[in-house]
Amino acid sequence: MSQTPSLANTNLFKPIKVGQVELKNRLVYAPTTRYRATDEFVPTDSMLKYYEQRAENNGGLLIAEATFPDYSFGLYEKAPMIKTPQQVASWKKIIEAVHNKGSYFGIQLWHLGRAADPKLNKALGVPLVAPSALHIDETAENAAKEAGVELKALTIAEIENVVKEFAAAAKRAIHEAKADFIEIHGAHGYLLDQFNHVNINKRTDKYGGSIENRARITLEVVDACIEAVGAEHVAIRLSPYAKFQGAKGVDSEIHPIAHWGYILSELERRGKEGKRLAYVSVVEPRVSGSEDSRDTRKFDVSWIGEVWKGVLLRSGAYLNENYKYISADVDKDDRTLIGVSRYYTSNPDLVERLQKGIPLTPYDRSKFYKRGSNDGYLTWAKHGEDPEKLKDLADVPLKPLA
Repeated sequence: MSQTPSLANTNLFKPIKVGQVELKNRLVYAPTTRYRATDEFVPTDSMLKYYEQRAENNGGLLIAEATFPDYSFGLYEKAPMIKTPQQVASWKKIIEAVHNKGSYFGIQLWHLGRAADPKLNKALGVPLVAPSALHIDETAENAAKEAGVELKALTIAEIENVVKEFAAAAKRAIHEAKADFIEIHGAHGYLLDQFNHVNINKRTDKYGGSIENRARITLEVVDACIEAVGAEHVAIRLSPYAKFQGAKGVDSEIHPIAHWGYILSELERRGKEGKRLAYVSVVEPRVSGSEDSRDTRKFDVSWIGEVWKGVLLRSGAYLNENYKYISADVDKDDRTLIGVSRYYTSNPDLVERLQKGIPLTPYDRSKFYKRGSNDGYLTWAKHGEDPEKLKDLADVPLKPLA
């Protein structure tokens, strides 16, 4: 068995300035949906403990799981929101805990669009919306019919409201909850990304048709958030190659280089005009959604860094194959962050393990989304800690933080 390599001598453990903060390392906890909020979408005491553990002896950046800016953004059970005073106050406590450990925090904001849970949307009177009235697949269509929900194309007024609510949530996250960054979720077949794809977006107005029109809502959200909190607090996540929730990735009718090249060039143009985002996050072709891609083709993604000249956060299967991708990518330049999520779930002390070459604890996918449970959430031990001592936490109920 090969020895676990140490990454101590790579750029991963060199400081880097991102926005207005200086991270002590370039390892980022990429957003990881966990469903550990309350039924009212309020962050819990367990979420605080979870992020606090991963902030200890870290000094880097943790990005929260995707969070709803508003009830109208589509819903999943026990995912967090940042709308009500209670939700904002709860996030503030989590962020304070992370800051007290010397680490930094971002909140990812998403609109689910057609990917929302139709049953929960129906129960809370939230419409199911998309760029066009096209379901992900037959299963999704049947689920919507069973819930008594009709999928509707957003009107222009509704799109304008989506943009406004993203910016309002950015203000709550940065000014009230005191997060360091907000990350706009423009990836993985959620609403903003739904607009990008010709097989999903069949609109004939200013939000459909050409590359510029399909990218319009994403760039409007970026601009609104920049205006709300300043570019140095704003980031965005993109997944040009992901085949997920109806997105076709590299097999799209319009190649990712053409479409996302345009988006990145527009972000770079803003950067040159003094409105440079804190970072752009891209998902590597090695993963699709939450799993490794089965596509065996090799893709050259160097074009992304050629177009966008700012800080680039790259995520996707970086801890596979003896970390060979990390060393190659993080040492290639002085502006690359490496995002990791799955191994962060099972290794609270991941930073220390990578620095010292300590073997990683395998993650347990069956417990990623164990709604409202501490099992597989707070039950992972640090290196040298006895996991048996944490087993009792599995049955402890989660409580709202505020």
